[in-house]
Amino acid sequence: MAKFGIGQAVRRTEDPRFLTGRGRYAADISLPGQAHALFLRSPHAHADIRSVETAAAAQATGVLAVYTAADIEAAGLGGLTCEIPVNNRDGKPAFSPGRPLLAGTRVRFVGDTVAMVVAETAAAARDALELIDVDYEALPAIADTAAARDPGAPELWTESPGNIAFFWQCGDAEATERAFAAAERVIGLDLVNNRVAPAPLEPRAVVGDFDADSGRFTLYTPTQGAHTILNLLATETLKVPKDKIRVIVPDVGGAFGTKIFHYAEEALALWAARELGRPVKWVGDRGEAFTCDTHGRDHVSRAEAAVDGDGRVLAVRVATSANMGAYLSLDAPMIPTELYGPMVPGAYGIEAIHVVVEGVYTNTTPVDAYRGAGRPEATYLIERLMDVVAHDLELGADEIRRRNFIGAGDMPYTTAGGNTYDCGDFARNMTDAMELAGWPDIDARKAEAAARGHLRGIGMTTYVEAAAGGGDEEATIAFADDGTVTVLIGTQSAGQGHETAYAQIAAEGLGIPFETVRVVQGDTDRVRRGRGTGGSRSLPVGGAALGHAVGAVIEKGTAFAAHLLQVAEETIEIRDGRFVARGQGDGGGLDILELAAAARIAENRPASMDEGLDTSARYKPETPTFPNGCHVCEVEIDGDTGELRIVGYVIVDDFGTIINPLLIAGQIHGGVVQGIGQAMMEQVAYDPQSGQLLSASFADYALPRADDLPSFGLAFNAVPTANNPLGAKGAGEAGAIAACAAVVHAVVDALKPFGVRHIDMPVTAEKIWRAMTTPPSNGDRS
Repeated sequence: MAKFGIGQAVRRTEDPRFLTGRGRYAADISLPGQAHALFLRSPHAHADIRSVETAAAAQATGVLAVYTAADIEAAGLGGLTCEIPVNNRDGKPAFSPGRPLLAGTRVRFVGDTVAMVVAETAAAARDALELIDVDYEALPAIADTAAARDPGAPELWTESPGNIAFFWQCGDAEATERAFAAAERVIGLDLVNNRVAPAPLEPRAVVGDFDADSGRFTLYTPTQGAHTILNLLATETLKVPKDKIRVIVPDVGGAFGTKIFHYAEEALALWAARELGRPVKWVGDRGEAFTCDTHGRDHVSRAEAAVDGDGRVLAVRVATSANMGAYLSLDAPMIPTELYGPMVPGAYGIEAIHVVVEGVYTNTTPVDAYRGAGRPEATYLIERLMDVVAHDLELGADEIRRRNFIGAGDMPYTTAGGNTYDCGDFARNMTDAMELAGWPDIDARKAEAAARGHLRGIGMTTYVEAAAGGGDEEATIAFADDGTVTVLIGTQSAGQGHETAYAQIAAEGLGIPFETVRVVQGDTDRVRRGRGTGGSRSLPVGGAALGHAVGAVIEKGTAFAAHLLQVAEETIEIRDGRFVARGQGDGGGLDILELAAAARIAENRPASMDEGLDTSARYKPETPTFPNGCHVCEVEIDGDTGELRIVGYVIVDDFGTIINPLLIAGQIHGGVVQGIGQAMMEQVAYDPQSGQLLSASFADYALPRADDLPSFGLAFNAVPTANNPLGAKGAGEAGAIAACAAVVHAVVDALKPFGVRHIDMPVTAEKIWRAMTTPPSNGDRS
């Protein structure tokens, strides 16, 4: 194995520039002559716009232009669209509202964009915003997911009566009902998956430029997929040919799903640049990130299990209301449907499921993909249900899982959700995690905590996720005159360490020094195609494409080496990174860099060989991969105040082939922390009457800090998958998928003396204190 090859814990090559302040983000980019844009956002959750007076703002010092919806309409620009078809209960297509770049007649959530000011400086633009006079007529608002379908609730769209955005179902309804009719017991649970804000470290920013001579636009934006933004600009918003747009993605300071999507500011900055003949820059602030960037999760569900006399779960039925916010975002309907329903069986051999999902509109920020995107919601639901079944049957959390696991020997196994798991050993993951966490000794630790007036609890989550989808990916390997090798690829790093991982694959496969590899992402002029990053796909899909490109280079190199060495191609061997003829001594032959240099000279090449060894290759997965694992969380609660502290957290994961265990550990730690944050403290909160966002800053929206967390124990049970050429399953989202339920299970275990069967996220100290001081109601607390 090469020192810096696959499987090695190589430190990230990106880190020196980030740690020394040499990272270059969108907000760092300034172009000569640039102007500055700011946007007027609605203060109302629901209101008609009677008029927008901009004359005073347009005449203010330093102001170049003020734009409203009327200007956008006159220019013929399009709007933001949802790419996922939606249906009504009768199976007919449902109404899918577009979202205007600027709201013209009605605003539907706090933060809906009404006007754009472009000025010489950001300060001048901010002053001008104060001079815009919008006459609003406030309307009743609805912000609560569960109440959106209530009779008499305010409706957002006349085309969507009752605020129903769509109806969707999966599974076998008849088989599920038969299982419930035959069940020994039916055990149910109502639960909420709370709304969260992605809150990446870097707020969004854009710089738009237009070159009048070429008629080309250039956009700098921190997106998860440059080509996605280019395509949507060309077809939906700017409506210009694709070859007239270049999208450049600088360093991205975190994304977590919210930076997948095309936002109005991107199109408006480019259009304004063309109108004004100078670059236009916008830098969003944290308040705008909370109000305008897509949110995640926000489900209200009823889950029920049909259980036989041996504690086997025969069937599960689920009814979920999924909050879409005020508009359907790009991929929004897919998250609580195709990415959620089929994963409800989890790691269990459940014979039948029936999942019904209603998407609902509310006067809130649109909801779309957030780290895990549907898989965390499914895992939380089935894992909470399994723990409640264990509680009601008086079985251990481990025992209910052992009775219901899909066995390693049952693989490949097609679940009731329609997924075919190719491999995995779920029972072993759980056994190893329990041992690593000291599960058998928990009673002693509980007794010690009780002596101090504290409550201790332990909980586990077993999970399976579907990953590595999203279409094909292409990788190109290019050899330069200076001896470096460039990998060009259409995924996009937002802090994951792609530059390091891709260099490891290329270095090992080509037998070249790790430090000679350069990785290029996020430039649509240099990288000709790409699907971007999301769904834990970059290494399993992008890495597989790079592996194919490496193989193609080796194939071309073998043929060229045979030509240069004047031997038959089948006699060429690769030995210590060198192409040598069979029987040739060590130190002979040529390495790939020498071959590439020779291939650039036309006289060296045979007539059948095109120029050089540069090669592109694509990979398209036929099926998803299925990462899986077990998390164990241990908590301690102050018996007087309800203050919650995580005192232990253990993770055992199966990601198949691991390219770099150091990068994997970082991804898992980050995902777990986000899951812990949702479970313990994060909550996007709206006033239920006015629809005002109550958590629009870090003063009101809590994120976990380092001192909220223990050191994590991490181990792997690697079962390489045949669904991927590298054997890799994907890892970027797994931590967030499993952590929520593990925390809640541990809290419920600690609160058993108080008759608590369930508690909804976030499990704040106040909520815990109320659970300890309020008499139980049917054994269920929320």
